[in-house]
Amino acid sequence: QKIFLTIGILIAVFGMRLVFPLLIVWVASGLGPIAALDLALNPPADGAAYFPNGDPSYETLITDAHPQIAAFGGMFLLMLFLHFILEEREIKWLEWLERPLAKAGKLDQLEVVIAVVLLLITATIIAPDDKVSTVMIAGALGMITYIAVNGLGEMFHIPEEDEEPTGGPSGLAKATGKAGFFLFLYLEVLDASFSFDGVIGAFAITSDPIIIALGLGFIGAMFVRSITIFLVRKGTLSEYVYLEHGAHWAIGALALILLYSIGTHVPELITGLVGIVLIGAAFGSSIYRNRKEAKAEVSV
Repeated sequence: QKIFLTIGILIAVFGMRLVFPLLIVWVASGLGPIAALDLALNPPADGAAYFPNGDPSYETLITDAHPQIAAFGGMFLLMLFLHFILEEREIKWLEWLERPLAKAGKLDQLEVVIAVVLLLITATIIAPDDKVSTVMIAGALGMITYIAVNGLGEMFHIPEEDEEPTGGPSGLAKATGKAGFFLFLYLEVLDASFSFDGVIGAFAITSDPIIIALGLGFIGAMFVRSITIFLVRKGTLSEYVYLEHGAHWAIGALALILLYSIGTHVPELITGLVGIVLIGAAFGSSIYRNRKEAKAEVSV
């Protein structure tokens, strides 16, 4: 948790909100890192998309990179959603939907099959003709990244109480440390999948990369991470049991929106409202469930 709020914040602010956009401009334009930074800090007059000599602005280069960013992030989030929803769980929120999906999930590697099919549909139908190969490669990298990070996390899982940790206490400490590290890595990739699309959207407010990094990073990322740690320590997920389900359904919706946005712009308002509605519904369902169980206990 400390790493998540310290090193993780540095990665979120300077890595994903500042350095990574500059890296994209560096690669896309062929400029050096200093020239890319200069381009970011000195946009064309009147917010124009191009300079008088025809060179694209920093904002234009970042926006043009949206298809590959959305494909990578969309496929990573989609794999995360499918992994959750296709797994058999004791508690189900949308039981009429989650139960048959969990049964279907018994088919080995079904999540990969579904993801590949959706990636093919996205690349061949939704993506612009000149972005088909780019979307395919970026989407495949998103899937590979999820499989690798998730696999490493499961490989170094923390032993359960009934398991015998190899190597005694030191073995348990090492296993816990490795599991914590890969969980941290997993969360950082997840944050990257969520955050960079917000960097593109922030250009509607300002083209200053420093303001974007500070606004989305220090204010946004710090608040979200702090509230996340607070909720974990308060045991909110165990009290409101459907919140985890609602969050994953919101992730699945965001993944589909990202993939769809490769070909058609989706207003940020819709993206935000979908997540709020799903998580809010899950929260409300959790409260109803808790009250129902409390009444049942009183009647007994």
